[in-house]
Amino acid sequence: MRVIVTGGGTGGHIYPALAVAEGLKDKIPEVKILYVGNKDGMEARIVPENGTDFKGISGRGLPRRLSPDMLKAGGSNLKALWQAKQILKEFQPDLVVGTGGYVSGPVVFVAALFGIPAILHEQNALAGVTNKMLGRVVKKILLTFEESRKYFSHQEKIDVVGLPVRKEIGSISRQAGAAALGIDPAKRTLLVTGGSRGALNINKAMLEVAEKLRTREDIQLIWATGTATYEEISKELEIRQIDRRRRGWRMTSYIRNMPEALACSDLCICRAGAGTLAELSAAGRASILIPYPYAAENHQEHNARAFADKGAAVVIKDNELSGTLLWEQIEAILSNRFKFEEMGARARGVFPAGALSRIVEYCRETAWK
Repeated sequence: MRVIVTGGGTGGHIYPALAVAEGLKDKIPEVKILYVGNKDGMEARIVPENGTDFKGISGRGLPRRLSPDMLKAGGSNLKALWQAKQILKEFQPDLVVGTGGYVSGPVVFVAALFGIPAILHEQNALAGVTNKMLGRVVKKILLTFEESRKYFSHQEKIDVVGLPVRKEIGSISRQAGAAALGIDPAKRTLLVTGGSRGALNINKAMLEVAEKLRTREDIQLIWATGTATYEEISKELEIRQIDRRRRGWRMTSYIRNMPEALACSDLCICRAGAGTLAELSAAGRASILIPYPYAAENHQEHNARAFADKGAAVVIKDNELSGTLLWEQIEAILSNRFKFEEMGARARGVFPAGALSRIVEYCRETAWK
């Protein structure tokens, strides 16, 4: 079996594609996988580091307004169609799996044009423009959120499968997670992260929360500031005479052992990317979601609302965020064990379990035999 996986532009498209590739390798040892992405995108670095064969093509997202850049993008995308055709002709795949981002458009479209079976996986509650267009020509549309079903016209092709996450998420005990981070498993624990580079607005609000927490020995803190803001936030804590190394606090630029951090936390403060939400669901964790306001088509707010509507999260818009409001929500949730346990249970029910196994099975069923 020969499979092309394609998706790029953001980790939200790349990591699900890699998860599918790994799932296929686990279940079908003889499978041959090729990842096709943008030659200048972050996938060009991430995918080879993962040990998966990679080929890069051209392609650019179309500007939202008429401009000379639109002509350049159009020319780049026409070139991508030709490159995709050459790759498909050379690799001869039995199946193409697209996870979104503009780079997946040419690959999936050309595959469908030549009768090669194709599957889409849509990660977000608000379906992306590329996937909405491609939904007409693929064999199967797999969704993370039930809420995105309405954006596709061919309902008979759709199944809601959830989003693959690392197998360690949700399988580590609270005691093991706390031991890995050197904190007390019996105390309530707050986990804060704004992504690998960080979210400055979240970090600024957390400075005010830190003022409150330094008198609260009953609440522990795991805080990933992001690499771009770690030094700035560390200096600000020093100015405020807050000890970031105090007992029960773990402040870092980046959390490398996220499965353990989730295992020993009670409440998470974070953005609302689909991958993050899938991990919250798998771990069964309550959350305060602060959607990234500049995400394409504001899709993070749609993701966050899907969680909030099911009682799994509280949503604070980025432009309304303040330290005072954030602390009020933290205190309201962590002061009531029933509340954060109920929110965590509801989070676990947002996405179907076993997403990767179901996606791999659909790949088997859809591919040329």
